[in-house]
Amino acid sequence: MMELTRKAEYAIRGMLYLASMENGRSAMIGEIARTMQAPQAFLSKIFQELGEKGLILSYKGQGGGVALARPAQMITLGQIVEAVEGPIMPNTCLMDDHACAFKPTCPVHPVWRRLQAVTKGILEEVSLKSLAQGI
Repeated sequence: MMELTRKAEYAIRGMLYLASMENGRSAMIGEIARTMQAPQAFLSKIFQELGEKGLILSYKGQGGGVALARPAQMITLGQIVEAVEGPIMPNTCLMDDHACAFKPTCPVHPVWRRLQAVTKGILEEVSLKSLAQGI
């Protein structure tokens, strides 16, 4: 079964919170954690990863917090998921050319490739803005 972890769930919830903010406004991680019912320490680590991937900005000091690094319509669900989960793969044989010795003759490999392409395609066509607006 392919399933997103809590990490991805909290990342998406946190990003949705930021998308609901007025443009350019930041929020404190504690506020986001309380509102989105996520553990603050875990959310803080997740937001650090999102920052490293260029999806959020972090501001220190008085009036600091976190904010989206670019407009919500330019951030996709796929970018968020891959930022915290890594590449979307239904099977390890898709990792690289040497991951599976049966790849050249495996009748299932093309199915995994198609599943990966469809899944990534759906996640990439959904913007954070559309999610935040309930579209």
